[in-house]
Amino acid sequence: MAQGKLAIKARIRSVDSTKKITKAMQLVASSKLKKQKQYMEENREYAHYLKETVSDILMALKDSKHPYLQRHEGKAVTIVFTSDMGLCGGYNANVLRKLEKEIGNEDDMIMIGTRGVNWIKNRDFHVIKEEMDLEDECYNELAVIADELLMQYRNQEIGSIRILYTKFINSVSFEPDYVTLLPIEEVAHQGDAYERDTDFEPSGNQILDTLIPMYVRSLLYSYYLQTKTSEQASRRMA
Repeated sequence: MAQGKLAIKARIRSVDSTKKITKAMQLVASSKLKKQKQYMEENREYAHYLKETVSDILMALKDSKHPYLQRHEGKAVTIVFTSDMGLCGGYNANVLRKLEKEIGNEDDMIMIGTRGVNWIKNRDFHVIKEEMDLEDECYNELAVIADELLMQYRNQEIGSIRILYTKFINSVSFEPDYVTLLPIEEVAHQGDAYERDTDFEPSGNQILDTLIPMYVRSLLYSYYLQTKTSEQASRRMA
């Protein structure tokens, strides 16, 4: 009987200790989520206006033969964002399930995140690049990846650049999403507000030489920040 009471007391102490640890983990995750969300929102606003600007310019350059605007056959390259750490619920599982069931192994893959790199090693996918342990301030690393892909697209070595990331909706809702960076999807505008003559200085094609790479780099980084924010939200919930 005494041994039974001692076992119960030990169990209670163990549960209390676990509660303290998980409470501390939740507080840390909440703090990181708040910081990450603020950073993401600031960047997402910039990305939104950049997207609108590019859309306006492309509407005025419908007939441009610029290499970045040409559609051609070729293999797609998909950049997949996963986490480097665990303890974030079904966050990684949802991304990798979408990759396996909906996208398949037809694309060349760039895996970003330790969890995705380890998952794909023994599977039938063609991985052309791996990146792990990126920090929040990793714009330069992502820009290098973007520039390499842009060069391949311009040289018609690949047919499209895509991203599989986790879209942040709110602090309790986020879902894997699959988007195309190049070729740029046509944006429908309402009314005639965008049907106007536009003068470019320098020329429209020269602007695209700078603008399209800026667009691809910035959106790649913006999707990365959404993914990291979703990861912290998932970790807090877990």
